[in-house]
Amino acid sequence: MWPGEVDDDEPCARAGGRLPGDPVPDPGLGAAPVPVPSPGRKRWWTPYGRTLVRLLPVLLIVVAVLYDVFTPRYFTAGPLYTAAPLVAAPVYSRRGTALTGAAVVAAVIGLQLSKGVAHYVDSLTELITITTVAALAVFVNAFVRRTDARLASTREIAEAAQRAVLPEPAGRIGGFEIAARYEAAQADAFIGGDLYAVQDSPHGVRLIVGDVRGKGMGAVAAVAVVIGAFREAAEQEATLEAVAQRLERALAREGTRRDGLDAFEGFTTAVLAELPHGEGTVRIVNRGHPPPLLLHADGTVQPVQAGEFALPLGMGELGVWPDRAEVTGFPSGATLLLYTDGLSEARDAHGRFYDPPARLAGRAFRHPAELLDILADEVRRHSGGGMADDMALLAVRRH
Repeated sequence: MWPGEVDDDEPCARAGGRLPGDPVPDPGLGAAPVPVPSPGRKRWWTPYGRTLVRLLPVLLIVVAVLYDVFTPRYFTAGPLYTAAPLVAAPVYSRRGTALTGAAVVAAVIGLQLSKGVAHYVDSLTELITITTVAALAVFVNAFVRRTDARLASTREIAEAAQRAVLPEPAGRIGGFEIAARYEAAQADAFIGGDLYAVQDSPHGVRLIVGDVRGKGMGAVAAVAVVIGAFREAAEQEATLEAVAQRLERALAREGTRRDGLDAFEGFTTAVLAELPHGEGTVRIVNRGHPPPLLLHADGTVQPVQAGEFALPLGMGELGVWPDRAEVTGFPSGATLLLYTDGLSEARDAHGRFYDPPARLAGRAFRHPAELLDILADEVRRHSGGGMADDMALLAVRRH
């Protein structure tokens, strides 16, 4: 059948950090019960809507034929015949579109002959119009197929760029279970200004989650600079504070190569963590980023607050002071969650923020990947499927 020939493919980054002193969302707002949008209202397209669109050209032809059969001979269903191949063009394959057009032309000729009106000028004009539209539908279909191919190629390039810039970390590093996830706010966007990285080193497993100010390719370039500098510094520097200083210098060098506003206001909020081998502790350096969460095995959620907040990376010219790592216990069975503000600043229809500590309290997760899957799903539902900002998540669990 013609609907069976449909191509199912569908044309399937800001990450601004918040400066110290800026208003912080009230965590209590997200604790209230949040109305969950009805899945049927948000997902009508799948599967019933998609099936209806596939069947629509056939239904138009059937309705048009019935109209012509049961109405006087001077009545015509020309608009319905014309619509059928146009609807088929973006939905069916080229062969299906051509068959739809041929069926429409054949139906019109047959009905005109059966009614004895084929020799009238109006009937001839209608036939020529419908035939022309059917031919144009084939050309429209070819254009849509080429566009779909370009979009598919673009998606493949975006996926390759994401794998190169933000590679998926191994599921187990240095005795820790690891999971990472990137959720883009913009449909079909695979990477933006949020970042994460995990690096095993002689000093322990080191992690970073960050958020670059800005959008587009400039933000992606800054992400590449930060991750590249982090991987090198994590291997070479003896302390987490020294790693942060290396990132500061790398972004300062990058800023001299930028033009316009980014040359003066480019910065990256980031939180760096270090999990020493054989110790039940975690060291944290926070550069103006949302604090990580420590999820204990008993369901307790503990925000790992910095003793003193420092300016984001890339803003060293505004003030220089030594970074100080905060040391917190990291017991067996606990999970450390690092995230960007796309999680904590996701709003529902009433403007209420998603509150990670309140939402995660009292819950247990078997694996970091399960935690991230649930978080991503809850944030999507909380925001009604329309996230306003990208979201990077990184979870580490100690056995």
